[in-house]
Amino acid sequence: MPALARESLARSVTHAIRTSPVTVLLGPRQCGKTTLARSIAEASRRHTWFDLEDPESPLNPDVAKQVLGPLRGLVVIDECQRQPALYPLLRVLADREPLPARFLLLGSASPELLRGTSETLAGRVAHCEMAGFDVTEILPTQLPTLWLRGGFPRSFLARAENDSLRWRSDFVRSFLERDLPTLGVRVPSATMRRFWTMLAHYHGGIWNAAELARSLDAGQNAVRHHVDLLTSALVVRQLPPWAENVGKRLVKAPKVYVRDSGLLHYFLGIRDRLSLLGHPALGASWEGLVIDQVIRRLGAERDAYHYRTHAGAELDLLIVHGSRRFGFEAKHGDTPKITKSMRVALADLRLDHLWIVHPGERSFDLDERISSLALRDLDALVRRRRLA
Repeated sequence: MPALARESLARSVTHAIRTSPVTVLLGPRQCGKTTLARSIAEASRRHTWFDLEDPESPLNPDVAKQVLGPLRGLVVIDECQRQPALYPLLRVLADREPLPARFLLLGSASPELLRGTSETLAGRVAHCEMAGFDVTEILPTQLPTLWLRGGFPRSFLARAENDSLRWRSDFVRSFLERDLPTLGVRVPSATMRRFWTMLAHYHGGIWNAAELARSLDAGQNAVRHHVDLLTSALVVRQLPPWAENVGKRLVKAPKVYVRDSGLLHYFLGIRDRLSLLGHPALGASWEGLVIDQVIRRLGAERDAYHYRTHAGAELDLLIVHGSRRFGFEAKHGDTPKITKSMRVALADLRLDHLWIVHPGERSFDLDERISSLALRDLDALVRRRRLA
């Protein structure tokens, strides 16, 4: 497969660098942060690179001011969460006039990193979030591969299914045994593996702390802590419920998803496309992929909700875009159909439009405000309707 340039993401990060003295590029390990940052740095007139995983890096707290102070152009600091003591110094350097250098920090997401940069560098920092490949960065014919293997570059681009599965296995082991401890997590890796596997079986379901606590033989506070850790590390998504008063009893718990479909399939033991198509979690897997892709393409991380009433009406994804509301329903079928639940959601939420997202090749209108949308057409839809 050809190398994928990720041009839209590169433009977003470049814009953030130009408009903010400090930019933080967040994402799980191995999602391509370093590769993207190197392409941006090499396109700049002058850049300096520091890797805080390198034991010989000259950037240590004792001499950091002497090292960073004279630099000009773009300064990239990889694995910045390893030295939170740098943030106060970066605040001072970001306030210089004129500004001789701008800083790009790369880090694996964690509560401490987000809190440290947001609080210490308030008003000086832009945050950009990164994940694996999305549907706008691949060929339409590669969508089945993206769904099966997920978007992590080495998993998606692997030569064979076994190679991809082996990479995901190694990633999970490294993430649990190495990455989480460096982020300050003290939960045993075996416990987190069991919990992550359980979450995979609850993928697309309503969060139920009591049920998971019983299955894990732990307290409810513990399982809430576990899911928050995986959420902050950008490997799990908690989709909050829509809370507006619509005159009906609403389900008020979030839905949970394993964000990368390849990791979901690893935990569910799905090895190839045929086993995916025959698996009981097929619909939930497709739903998770659709939700992740739509939210990322619309840049709607803070404006995305699910909707469900106790009477049974539901909508997989509600996006609130200014004064407009858009609904998305994921259906893995060749002939998407309008259901009573969709019409109820359309009326209850006063949706401007509702799309039924499917894996087929054609998009077409079903009703005045309801359309069928092939996932491969998502980018064209966003550009045509200016949803993002």
